[in-house]
Amino acid sequence: MTADEPMHDRLRRIEAVTDTTLGHLGVEELLVELLDRVRELLEVDTAAVLLLEPAGQYLVATAARGIEEEVRQGVRIPLGRGFAGRIAAQREPVTLEHVDHSNVLNPILREKGIRSLLGVPLLSGGEAIGVLHVGSLSTRCFSQQEEELLCLAADRVALAVQARQVQATRAAAGALQRSLLPAALPAVPGLEFASRYVPGGGGEVGGDWYDVFELPSGHVCVVVGDVVGRGIAAAATMGTIRTVLRACALQTEDPADLLQRLDVHVRQFERGAMATVLCVVISPSHDCAVLSTAGHPPPVSLSPDAPAEVVDLPPDLPVGVDATRPRRSTPLPLPPGHGLFLYTDGLIERRGLVLDAGLDRLCQALHPGPADAVCGKVMSEMLGADQAADDVAVLMLSRLTPLGDATNGTPVG
Repeated sequence: MTADEPMHDRLRRIEAVTDTTLGHLGVEELLVELLDRVRELLEVDTAAVLLLEPAGQYLVATAARGIEEEVRQGVRIPLGRGFAGRIAAQREPVTLEHVDHSNVLNPILREKGIRSLLGVPLLSGGEAIGVLHVGSLSTRCFSQQEEELLCLAADRVALAVQARQVQATRAAAGALQRSLLPAALPAVPGLEFASRYVPGGGGEVGGDWYDVFELPSGHVCVVVGDVVGRGIAAAATMGTIRTVLRACALQTEDPADLLQRLDVHVRQFERGAMATVLCVVISPSHDCAVLSTAGHPPPVSLSPDAPAEVVDLPPDLPVGVDATRPRRSTPLPLPPGHGLFLYTDGLIERRGLVLDAGLDRLCQALHPGPADAVCGKVMSEMLGADQAADDVAVLMLSRLTPLGDATNGTPVG
C-alpha cells in the first residue's frame, strides 16, 4: 500500500475483504482468507485473529498467517494483559513501534522477530469479541491512515465472524438436539407411542425434549421437558438433564422422588439452569400411571367414551428453582383404550391469547386413535401452515385393548 494511493481505491480493497465469494467457507477457513487479504492490504508480514472465549477471560488464537504457531500451540492471552489483552480490554487500537518483553506477553511474537505491531479490537454492539493484529519484521511506524484502514477491516471481519459463528452454533445445537431425541420409541407390548418435534421459527433450537424408556422393574417412564433458554447451551443442558433423569429412574419409581433427585443435581452441578419437566411412570400391568410435574403444562387424557380433558395436577416448581420444596405424585387409572398426550408449551402458547384458550383448542383437536395419527392431527390443527414461534415437542401414549387398539382392532402381537 503506497502513501499516495487514493482513499477510494483503498476502500475498495477493504470491501474485498468480505466479498460474496467467501460465503461457502467455515469460520477458520474464512479467517485465514481474510487475514491473507489484510496482509496484502497493509503490506505486513503477519496477521492474526484472537477471539474472546465464552467465559470472557481469555483471548484464544483462532487464525494466523505468518505466525501459524499461535493457533497450533493454542495460545491464550488473559484479558487485559499483554498486547492483545490490552486492546480487547480497552476496546481501542494499540500501536507498538518496538516490540519487547515489557509490552508483548506472547513469546511467539518475539521469537519470530516481529519488530512492530498494530492491533485493533473486533467489536459487536460496542463490546469486544476479539482482536485483529498485524506485524512487521522491520521497524515500522504505522500511520493513522493505516490504523483506520485496519479498523475498517476489523469491522468487516467481526461481522463475518459473527455470521459464521451463529451458523455454526445453530448447526451444532440442532445436531446435538437431534442426537439426544430418541431415534425410535421403544416397542412395549400393550402400549403404543408416537411423537413429533419441530423447531421454532427463530432458527435457534431450544431445550425441548421427550423420552420413553423401560426400567428393570417393568415400569415404563415417559418424560417431556423444556430447558429454559435457546441455542447450544440449552441443548447441552437438556442432554445432561435427560441423562441424569434416566440415572435417577434406576433408583426410584416415584416420579416426584425422581424429579426431586434431578432437582438436587441441577442445583448442584447445573447452576443457573432451569427446566420444566413432566414425568409419567406406568405400572408393569399398564393399568395405572403416576404423574408428577415440575412446572410443566399438564397432559391431556383421552378416553374412547368421553371428551379429552386436561389432567388436574398440582403445579410444583420447575427444576432448578428450589430443591427443598416438596414434590407431589398423582395416580391416574389407565384403562384399555385410554391414553395421555404430553407436549411442550410451544404447542399451546400464542401471542395475545391466554393459555386456557390454547388448552381448549388442544382438547378439541384430540380424539382417540392410533398414536401416530393423533400426533399428526394435533400438529395439523394446532400449527397448520404456520411456523411455530417456539419449539414444539409432543408425545402420545396409548394403552391398547386386549385384542387390539382402541380404534381399529389391530391385534396386539
